[in-house]
Amino acid sequence: MSFHLKYAYFPGCVAQGACRELYQSTQALTQALDIELIELKKAACCGSGTFKEDSLLLEDTVNARNIALAEELNLTLLTHCSTCQGVIGHVDERLKEFQQTQPAYLKQVNDLLTQQGCLPYRGSTTVKHLLYALVSDYGIDEIEKRVSRRLSNIKCAAFYGCYLLRAQKSMPYDDPYNPQAMENIFRAIGATPIYYRGRTQCCGWPLSSYATTQAFKMAGMHIQEALAAGADCLVTPCPLCHLNLDSRQPEVEKVIGKKLGLPVLHLPQLIALSLGIEPKKLGLEKHIVSTRPLLEKLGF
Repeated sequence: MSFHLKYAYFPGCVAQGACRELYQSTQALTQALDIELIELKKAACCGSGTFKEDSLLLEDTVNARNIALAEELNLTLLTHCSTCQGVIGHVDERLKEFQQTQPAYLKQVNDLLTQQGCLPYRGSTTVKHLLYALVSDYGIDEIEKRVSRRLSNIKCAAFYGCYLLRAQKSMPYDDPYNPQAMENIFRAIGATPIYYRGRTQCCGWPLSSYATTQAFKMAGMHIQEALAAGADCLVTPCPLCHLNLDSRQPEVEKVIGKKLGLPVLHLPQLIALSLGIEPKKLGLEKHIVSTRPLLEKLGF
């Protein structure tokens, strides 16, 4: 590759806590692909869509600050969480539109930022998920060239989640109702993509705090559909989806009265395996649903 990719990296909260293996595997993957990440250590939680329930100004100001940190570096803000992408990406869309239509509101946001000693939002960068950075910036052909261990004997079911696809007004990299980016990556690294109804639907996480049974039923439905279609694993670009589909899978089983046992991988974990990176370096032993049967099938 004749160019060097560099991003302002927004890891988000979940990847630094409950899904630490996502943080770990993102670092391993980007290092292997020679992608440089400048972590935004001063960034704040995006709010996962809850801030605006109290105040839209709060959501916009917090995330304008996050975006301004990337603007200071003159870099694209890179996320690896569908929810962070949906929230920060939508704020960026809204504030860019307000530069023309509601400049007084944008001034209010920037006044709040400068009062706290923060840089103002300029609307000079973009917000991009790791998935689409890999597809549109790095290139699937380039990924395929780096593959040293083709994952040719497994079937992977993508679980995009809803925030990545439809939280923003525009989706320039994929079809929000029939995306193909993850399936194209699966093919490039040798795996067989599995298509099933729930791959673009909500995992149920947003309901889980107040309608737990319904949330678990949703997760169970998606997992059962993927299993019925022949999947060896689910692969998701969202740690919140991962929590509902992997960490809570034993609870989901109790609610639906069926044994599932389907491993759920973070997207960078899967790609990194095809580059020959050892499972231990990717945190695959940290999952609730054991990844051992999948790894054995891959010859690890």
